[in-house]
Amino acid sequence: MDDYHAFLEYLEYQRHYSKYTVDNYAKDLEDYFAYLKREGIAYKQIQYNDIRFYLAYLKEEKKEKPTTISRHLSSLRGFYNFLCANQKIENNYFLLVKGPRKEKNLPRFFEYNELEALFEVPDLKTSSGQRDRLILEILYATGCRVGELVKIKVCDILPYENKILIEGKGNKERYVYFGEYAKKILNIYLKDGYLKMNTKGSDFLFLNQRGSVLSTEGVRYLLDELIKKTSIKKHLSPHMIRHSFATHLLNEGCDLLSVQTLLGHESLKSTQVYTHVTMEHLKDVYYHSFPRAQDGKKKK
Repeated sequence: MDDYHAFLEYLEYQRHYSKYTVDNYAKDLEDYFAYLKREGIAYKQIQYNDIRFYLAYLKEEKKEKPTTISRHLSSLRGFYNFLCANQKIENNYFLLVKGPRKEKNLPRFFEYNELEALFEVPDLKTSSGQRDRLILEILYATGCRVGELVKIKVCDILPYENKILIEGKGNKERYVYFGEYAKKILNIYLKDGYLKMNTKGSDFLFLNQRGSVLSTEGVRYLLDELIKKTSIKKHLSPHMIRHSFATHLLNEGCDLLSVQTLLGHESLKSTQVYTHVTMEHLKDVYYHSFPRAQDGKKKK
């Protein structure tokens, strides 16, 4: 379908969305077109009630969560905006439809001792172990996204200033910072493992066993394998380390605007979700520490 492919190319080459994001759009559209084919509806003749029935289908037949339904709705709203802008249709009825009320899921994060246990897993005597440890250190030290991590080139690193130039969403650049723990592992990797793995003369920092740039899927696979070697009973994702970075900063008194800048959030609203996490932490500290918060039962 020409419109389908043109939209995905628009997202990739004009909006500069990551491959991961474009793939999600593609999946949502494919699910939508399969539904339309089943119901005998042409995508350019879609009406308001058709959309309501589709959302009901996602909820009742597919048993999708509100967050997933909202994502579908956002993808389709973008697709029909694209069709309108290119004069393929006159109206975007998806703009009239509100998504389901979103569940308030707080970001999941690691406690610092859990991260320390995770950092001990990679074997620094091996090239891949040095790389894996550096991935963990950089993700936690900078709070960068996995899509930003894999695009880091060696020339983007300013070692004497302990900072890295990151290319974020929409090709927007920002500097992120790292401490002495990450710097130590960075030096080990660049002087040893990186030289052994870089068989193709790549400019990128993180490489796979073939000497090519490590993919986002590759990073996720490596993290899954690392956490299996610990006693931590949590699912590990790169974004969970990013959540840990933000949460730990706020717990230690960092202001919200600074965290927003470090994370590369355009809107402060995206960062404010972490304040709910830190408030839960403060409440927990209060009820475990304040002597008159426990009905006279002071914690020993």
